[in-house]
Amino acid sequence: MMNKKNLGFTTKILHYNKKKYIEHGSIHKPIYNNVAFKYKNAKHIAEVFQGKQNGYRYGRQGNPTVSALEKKITLMENGKYTICFSTGMAAIAAIIQGLLIKNDHIISSFFLFGNTNSMFNTINLQGIKIDMVDATDIKNIKKKITSRTKIIFVETIANPRTQIADLKNIGKLCEKKNILYIVDNTITSPYLFQPKTVKASLIINSLTKSICGHGNTLGGSLTDTGIYNWKKFSNILNIYKKYHYSKWGIIQIRSKALRDFGASLSPESAYNISIGAETISLRQKKACKNALSLANMLNNEKNISKVFYPGLSTHPQHKLAKKKFKYFGNILSFELNKNIKCFEYLNKLKIAIIASNLGDNRTLVIPVAHTIYFEMGKKKRKKMGISESLIRVSVGIENIKDILYDFKKALNF
Repeated sequence: MMNKKNLGFTTKILHYNKKKYIEHGSIHKPIYNNVAFKYKNAKHIAEVFQGKQNGYRYGRQGNPTVSALEKKITLMENGKYTICFSTGMAAIAAIIQGLLIKNDHIISSFFLFGNTNSMFNTINLQGIKIDMVDATDIKNIKKKITSRTKIIFVETIANPRTQIADLKNIGKLCEKKNILYIVDNTITSPYLFQPKTVKASLIINSLTKSICGHGNTLGGSLTDTGIYNWKKFSNILNIYKKYHYSKWGIIQIRSKALRDFGASLSPESAYNISIGAETISLRQKKACKNALSLANMLNNEKNISKVFYPGLSTHPQHKLAKKKFKYFGNILSFELNKNIKCFEYLNKLKIAIIASNLGDNRTLVIPVAHTIYFEMGKKKRKKMGISESLIRVSVGIENIKDILYDFKKALNF
């Protein structure tokens, strides 16, 4: 029998549960819709609730279908433990709810997804200080570190202008300073990049995006890589220290964030995501190749003023992306020349769909300034480099000649 460590990425996630018998010989873990679970006797339920035996307490805290997905995500990220949530935003919020207290300090990349940015603004008002910096240069992070700094948070590739954080050097800094290093891997996905390789402590994935891939299910995950020493984290409550220290962080998050705030992933959603994840390598490979072709075509168009894509040699972090990522991702953005109106251009596209999701099998487009970044205001958008004509594209798996024709024809009307 082959050693699991030697198996390829796709083979691993297809056969991760092969040794365990699933009811009635099912290939997939079935959907368990039950909320309550039966126990052998009174002692059994007490021992499960006290953590002395493995088991399920209540549907909000865990479910066999969700657990199966958590094991799959852990394998994909080469991690130790994973908790799944109802959305990617819930997974990020769980870190704050489960691990931080008033006056703690976060250093975050300035180039953040709009909703993450909005959430950080909210918790800043609640007494947790946040400094937003250009994380493409480690020097900007070093300047902001204080004795209260608990977390450094970055995305692998920023949405929408594709800036790439100084991933490796931030990891070294966090290790030296005993700071939790949180990496949102959504735009790259575990197939293109594993943040554990840059010493990430915790990894966020919006399962809604490339991992599921079909635009039909919301979900998020938080994976503990096993790198961080939780003995050094001052906010762990004594009640959770009865477990092995390697589990302190994930158990506290599951209890204080998932259980108490209740952003649970449904069994049906877990099932859909698990099935979608099986083809991530096939979908990502195709979508990334399509994105590179589209970026190159747009970069040579006279009616396009700028194209932002890590696969272009002109991208500021192109060499870093080439070194760290398997492919350059399926997200790009571009600015139109002033003679072309953004809405009119989008309305002329016939294949690309005007929608706000990412990582779908279909190519999706959105006018960034007018939608997902509208709430932050023109001043902050300008500071982030988001122009009024910026269009974000999540490139799908369609035939590339059809994608290229669609975007080109809409430009040359």
